[in-house]
Amino acid sequence: MAEVTEQPAAPPSESNLSVAPAEGTELKQENPHAEHGLTDNVQKIIAYEKAEAEKTTRPKVDLQSLPTRAYLDQTVVPILLQAMSTLARERPPNPVEFLAAYLLKNKDQFENKN
Repeated sequence: MAEVTEQPAAPPSESNLSVAPAEGTELKQENPHAEHGLTDNVQKIIAYEKAEAEKTTRPKVDLQSLPTRAYLDQTVVPILLQAMSTLARERPPNPVEFLAAYLLKNKDQFENKN
């Protein structure tokens, strides 16, 4: 007699797990972001946090009334720190021109934050 050995069943895959909906029932639409790990609850939390952040935006500060240090911190320090960091990393032969070009090129990123 020939021996018959049982082969282990293949693990279930998504393709063989799909089941047709019963008649008269609708299939629940899958979360399009599930592949990225975003569940419906996470999406609701993100939406809530965005709404809260918009509510708590900083009021416009009168820049002219600020002390010197606060004025500089609010206006030019953020872009200068980034520019100086890039300048130190790249070490161009003409640093002043590089710094001026960097500030002009990236000013829009920082103007809206004030």
